[in-house]
Amino acid sequence: MRPSISAFFPAYNDAGTIASMVVVADMTLRELTDDYEVIVVNDGSPDHVGEILAELQTRYPRLKVVTHVKNRGYGGALRSGFATASKELVFYTDGDAQYDPRELRVLLAALRDDVDMVQGYKIQRHDPLPRIVIGRLYHWMVKLAFGLRLRDVDCDFRLIRHSILDRIELTQNSGVICVELMKRIQDAGGRIVEVPVHHYHRAYGKSQFFNVRRVSAVGIALFGLWWRLVVKGEGRRPRPAATPAPAAEPTATRE
Repeated sequence: MRPSISAFFPAYNDAGTIASMVVVADMTLRELTDDYEVIVVNDGSPDHVGEILAELQTRYPRLKVVTHVKNRGYGGALRSGFATASKELVFYTDGDAQYDPRELRVLLAALRDDVDMVQGYKIQRHDPLPRIVIGRLYHWMVKLAFGLRLRDVDCDFRLIRHSILDRIELTQNSGVICVELMKRIQDAGGRIVEVPVHHYHRAYGKSQFFNVRRVSAVGIALFGLWWRLVVKGEGRRPRPAATPAPAAEPTATRE
């Protein structure tokens, strides 16, 4: 039986790439399954992402658009994407086209019955040298601090079972959510496997992360998350069965 798949992209200042991501994702999903949806979370993007998505919806009936009137941050966008996804498997990557949605096939091929998440790892990182250096330092710091048993903690190219997402609670609104996601799935007993994927030069726009203010904010958020999940062991406590999954914050949706 072919799986049902939700594929989503957070989008912020990605007007130059989001259309191609939607089109390629739709083409790929059509080959893999008859039951799929494509979701884009427009995270208060100040460019013309919204207009592009409105036009795409006239051509792609399976495209859902979640619009944040105000920017909520990368974590806020991911939380909205996860909350909107309705299929048994959830795939996501960024809307900036540094990963190829066609490689969803690679993730799906590695998914076995006992696997909860297939995580990509970059074959080679194509970024400016300062970002590569900072990325490696971030990788080792996070991997050691949180005890993550992963080859690449900084690869946002993932296929996740909805059933494991239902067992965890994500709280972060910044990029730290990726660490929270991996740590909570690992602590919940989820099995994660990794596969190599390609990483490409950024063709449009620039990274929202690498400035002093954001790096400082991420450091503070990481410490707070480390204190809760590692020191206090919050992630190792099973989530009470009677507690419903947290509702997504109100969004303006256009479907």
